[in-house]
Amino acid sequence: MRALLIAILLCAACAVHAQTYELGVFLGGSNTIGDVGSERYINPNELAVGGIGKWNLSDRYSYRVSVIYSELSGDDADASSTARNQRNYRFTNKALEVSLGMEFNFVEFNLHDFRHPFTPYLHGGVSVLMHDNLYYNAPGTAALADGRKSTVAFPMTVGVKGKVGQHFVLGAEVGARYALTDNLDGSNPGDQAGSNFERFGNLYSDDWYVFTGVTLTYTFIRKPCYSCYE
Repeated sequence: MRALLIAILLCAACAVHAQTYELGVFLGGSNTIGDVGSERYINPNELAVGGIGKWNLSDRYSYRVSVIYSELSGDDADASSTARNQRNYRFTNKALEVSLGMEFNFVEFNLHDFRHPFTPYLHGGVSVLMHDNLYYNAPGTAALADGRKSTVAFPMTVGVKGKVGQHFVLGAEVGARYALTDNLDGSNPGDQAGSNFERFGNLYSDDWYVFTGVTLTYTFIRKPCYSCYE
């Protein structure tokens, strides 16, 4: 019994030391999918920057946390719809996202083994988005901000990543976020004191926003203790 307990403790210790941590940056662009601006789903029109961290639990799964800042924007002049062109609304929304989720690799991605140097991956989770509360007070104008609000969003990301040397991982991804608000573009505001606000567009469909870009992470590798499993 004592030998079994010692073996279990050793394996647990080796499993902890086998974990690989990653810290790095995200650089890319952002766009919204809503009632103002272009109707394209992937159309980066503003810079998006942030930081990213991962805790690799295995060759397939990783916990992932990120913080990304961008100015979400849209302009009816960029839309293909004549009605939007004539309406001529535009907006800019300062947005900060904090996200926590899980990443899944389609191919076993062992950072200690270069037999599989790259893999496609999926990522999902939950985010908190802090953004401006926008509204319009006249046709053909830019949206105005009335304070800040927070909302929950759900990221869904697809990407591909590969090893660059022994300590770096370079990735490219597209991540769509479904936000639990219909007012990232100012189309469905709350009551604004003293303003002639209006609600327009599809009031029964919440907004989406998209981050498209590259990630570069540095890996803190601790080689696994294979003797624990022999």
